Amino acid sequence: MRTSSINRETKETKIVMELNLDGRGQAEIDTGVGFMDHMFELLAFHSVFDIKVKCVGDLKVDSHHTIEDLGIVFGDCLLQALGDKKGIMRYGQMTIPMDEALVTTTLDLSGRPYLVYHATLPMMMLGNYETEMTKEFFKAVSDHALMTLHINESYGENTHHIIEAMFKSFARALKQAVMIDEKNKDLIVSSKGLL
Repeated sequence: MRTSSINRETKETKIVMELNLDGRGQAEIDTGVGFMDHMFELLAFHSVFDIKVKCVGDLKVDSHHTIEDLGIVFGDCLLQALGDKKGIMRYGQMTIPMDEALVTTTLDLSGRPYLVYHATLPMMMLGNYETEMTKEFFKAVSDHALMTLHINESYGENTHHIIEAMFKSFARALKQAVMIDEKNKDLIVSSKGLL
């Protein structure tokens, strides 16, 4: 089973997260940020990962530390669960429409962290979620999962729809990338022999 469990505690956040890459899309999420709970639930459903998250953050300040640290821990969990990456497809891409919004995510579980992020988010806040933290979340995931990650909004007007399309396209691309190629399940998909 490709699973991981991480408990991370700082002066700003306490996070416990469990991840199962071969799950059924089940989510138990409590981050203290309602919109982020919703995004993690979508991430679990569309990737078909099982994700459990409990986070207590310094929300009296703002959502910055909570969202960034959730990205760090999710990236760490993903890297841990992937192990030596034998047999994975490595690459994933998905374009998702969400009403008027269209977002494409392309990723490579390359061992090289890099984020390209192009999006315009009209609203600054969704509940107690600061929308500029969307980029910081994906940057933290990319850095800690050692993933090359490109997220491109083609167009959109509604901030909720744009971010939702990001998370759904990310989840579906990630689902592709972590799939095991049964014909090559003992191979690492790299000419270098290492990811």
